[in-house]
Parts: sequence; structure tokens; C-alpha cells
Amino acid sequence: MSRFPELLITLPIWVDQVSPPSASYNTLEDRMDLAITLASRNVIELTGGPFGAGIFDPSTGVLVAAGVNMVIPGRAAILHAETVAMALAGQVVGSFDLTGLEMVSSNEPCAMCLGAIPWAGIDRLVCGARHEDATGVGFDEGDKPLDWVALLRRRGIEVVQDVLRAEAVSVLASYAAGGGVIYNGRRGKP
Repeated sequence: MSRFPELLITLPIWVDQVSPPSASYNTLEDRMDLAITLASRNVIELTGGPFGAGIFDPSTGVLVAAGVNMVIPGRAAILHAETVAMALAGQVVGSFDLTGLEMVSSNEPCAMCLGAIPWAGIDRLVCGARHEDATGVGFDEGDKPLDWVALLRRRGIEVVQDVLRAEAVSVLASYAAGGGVIYNGRRGKP
């Protein structure tokens, strides 16, 4: 037995209610609506921060795996919605390689998630809110290149921005206005 604890990623039970197995998400807006709903419900249920993501098979509209921000409840800085979704998608498909799949996130990726996207093999990234929307309410998104979209595109990853942006920004603003913890290790403990 290791002296280190086990990290088990278990999504909140309500995620299955929001995304039933039979659901199909045929348009980018349908998929983004789910990511925003995950982010919003995560705040309402007090199960994490205001970010949601999904990994989809774009050819069928099927959700492969969902992710919500679990940084505070999981006591792990890496448990962003995108990394949670990628980790769970890998378990579903049986591989770290998510080539052919699409990530839809309620917010542009932070520096950490940006690095993980090409490593996972994601073919398309669809974003709602932008970097300045998250930093505008106080989140530190890390140091990422200003030309991050061009860098992903050079790697063959399509990037679609501003899908339902106003709705995604509304979740961030609601979280901040409601006193949600704006977490960052450099600012101290929540």
C-alpha cells in the first residue's frame, strides 16, 4: 500500500441527469449548451467552479465524457473541467489518444489545459467564454501565448470561438457575484 492517497475522479451524481446516455448533441450550439449547463449546475449544486466541458464524437454528436471543474472539492489544481473530461474520455475509449474527438468547453483553455489538448490528440476545440471573461472575474488563466489559436491550428487542431459566449460569460459573472471562491494557489487557500 502506497503512503500516498489515491486520486479518484468521480463526477457529481447530477451530471447523469444533465446528460442522459441517450442524448445526442447534433450542433455546436447543442454541445456548448451542455458545457454551459454543466458549468452552471456545478455552481448551483456547490460541487465546483463555473467551468464545464465535454468530449464529443463530432460525427455522431454523442457525448463521450463530461467534465466539470473540481479543483476545490478534489483539492487538486489540475481538476479543471477540460482535464477531467479528457481523463474520463480516455477511460471510456480505452486510450490516452483522443484523436477524432472534439472538446467543447464553456471557457477558453487556461495555460495548463491548452498544453493538454494537443497531447490528448483532440481534433477540434470549441470555446464559449474567452480568456478576458475569466480573468475579468478574477481567475488567473496562466501564461499562454497570445497566438495560442494559431499554434493549435498549426498542429492541425481546429478552433472555434465565441459559441454562446454571452451565456458562458453569464455563468462566470453569476459565480463571482454570488461570492464563489476565485481560487489560485498564489492567492492563498480558499
